[in-house]
Amino acid sequence: MKRKMFRIMLMVAVSAALVGMLACGGSDEPEAAAPEPTAPPTATSAPETPPTAPSEAPTPTTETMAAAMQGTPAGESCAPSADLTFDDRPPQGGTLVRLFADPPTLDPHLMGDVTSSVIGGEVFGGLVTLSLDYQPVLDLAETCSISEDGLVYTFVLRENAKFHDGKPVTAQDVKWSIERAADPNTLSPTADTYLGDIVGAKDKLEGTATEVSGVRVVDDRTVEFTIDAPKSYFLAKLTYPTAYVVDREQVNDDATWLEEPNGTGPFKLATYEIGELIVLERNENYHLGPPHVESVRMILSGGSAMIMYENDEIHLTGVGLDDLPRLLDPNDALHPQLHRSPQDFDVFYIGLNVAEPPFDDVKVRQALNYAIDLQSIAENVLDGRVSPATGVIPPGFPSYTEGLRSYHFNPDLARELMQDSTYADALASGDFPRITLTISGSFGAAIPTYLEVILEQWRQELGIEVEIQQTEWATFLQDVNDKKYQMFSLGWIADYPDPQNFLDVLLHSESHSNHTNYHNPEVDRLLEEARTERDRARRFELYNQIEQMILDDAPWVWTWFSGEGYALIKPEVSDYFLLQMSIPKYRYVYFNQ
Repeated sequence: MKRKMFRIMLMVAVSAALVGMLACGGSDEPEAAAPEPTAPPTATSAPETPPTAPSEAPTPTTETMAAAMQGTPAGESCAPSADLTFDDRPPQGGTLVRLFADPPTLDPHLMGDVTSSVIGGEVFGGLVTLSLDYQPVLDLAETCSISEDGLVYTFVLRENAKFHDGKPVTAQDVKWSIERAADPNTLSPTADTYLGDIVGAKDKLEGTATEVSGVRVVDDRTVEFTIDAPKSYFLAKLTYPTAYVVDREQVNDDATWLEEPNGTGPFKLATYEIGELIVLERNENYHLGPPHVESVRMILSGGSAMIMYENDEIHLTGVGLDDLPRLLDPNDALHPQLHRSPQDFDVFYIGLNVAEPPFDDVKVRQALNYAIDLQSIAENVLDGRVSPATGVIPPGFPSYTEGLRSYHFNPDLARELMQDSTYADALASGDFPRITLTISGSFGAAIPTYLEVILEQWRQELGIEVEIQQTEWATFLQDVNDKKYQMFSLGWIADYPDPQNFLDVLLHSESHSNHTNYHNPEVDRLLEEARTERDRARRFELYNQIEQMILDDAPWVWTWFSGEGYALIKPEVSDYFLLQMSIPKYRYVYFNQ
């Protein structure tokens, strides 16, 4: 999420308060964007009869998600087939209309945020994808097997797997796409994170090899992946856009290929007018069955989501705090259209570059955490829409535990830590290093109130001044990946249901998505041990130990976990699933009238 991080999407209601999110994390978009109604704010009080979800998607549990990441015995299929589009639906047709935001990129191998990956997952595809209950399932692949030692994955492509123009997808296309993503000239921000387990991928990324040796074409429909160690989460990594298949002929021959990409997904990109409109059109020949709607229309030019919804200009939206009280009233005309959305698998934080003063001192980093009253901010500024983050792993996610020693408001301890730090004299003399917090957003845009409160508490409790710098979202993402910032506000949403996607991807010292330069050799060692640990209980124990060590080292200032929320969805829209991760889902939507 993510890078994941981040899946990471901010919704209409939350976008006014929370800053960026990656999703590797999965990916995740600037606060001004407001498309996806999967994380609107939590109400301070619920109605006597709470609204229910518009459709019953499978409800995953921590146990089922964790079990799915434990790997498959040799000789059995490594994953089931993706759900085929159901046959008992009304006649296909109609256009789903919603607000959205400009994606930083349409190239799947460059995607590292949820805004981009939402489009990427509809236009492109890979060997595997995620089901509605977050399990890896076969997409372009028809079958998959794993060797006895857990190192070799063999995929056989579906006979009807085709690009949008009708050309068959071949094993050569798969290998070429992986090698393009791993080509250093592609400049993928996610290839190392999501493809680095494949033998030879790092050599390709470093420019010391001309191919990824661990990807072998057996025949036109069969391709083998060899990884460097048995890892239960490897298959799920292939669901991220970095592993999507692109048309090598189009990419090689057409410099403008992203204007009309020849993907393999359920929708074709029909229109993209920057800042105005994206239109996705149904792929009639989609190998899992064509989508039910003819198209999805995404308005990029902004507007008041609630007014547009009430004027029947859009079919769905998140719900802002100002509108929520009336919508919770059973007598309100829109109350039947109000649906609860589940808590996202995400975490928000302020990253601290531990290689730069004053964040090279752990006591300064700890003091910043103790000096802010997150509970009060959550209740009085963010109206209970979020909960204070107590660790890296979000509630309900595999390995989550409430037994961690997390930070709480303790200004006396914060001041004591600052006095014991190497910067105590500099703070007293006025020579304390200048601190700049970078957030996503256009120059001059309003600063989120919760951040202003945090900065004021640092000023009052510690005497530390922090300046804010705003940077346009795409540039912000690039500079975060390049570790250019001293301090930055970000979030991460899960890309697959395994704690490795948070702890290892974000905080191993050699991970490209470790944006804070954090390095603890013991954390690295334990993360590497957890990668290949096959006993789930032992593996989760390792992750709990690792998470506590990271909390103690404080490379972040922890802020929020998302809360449950609310969305409005028009009654004629069926099977628009409200999910906790970013998963391709428009092919399920249909109009019931």
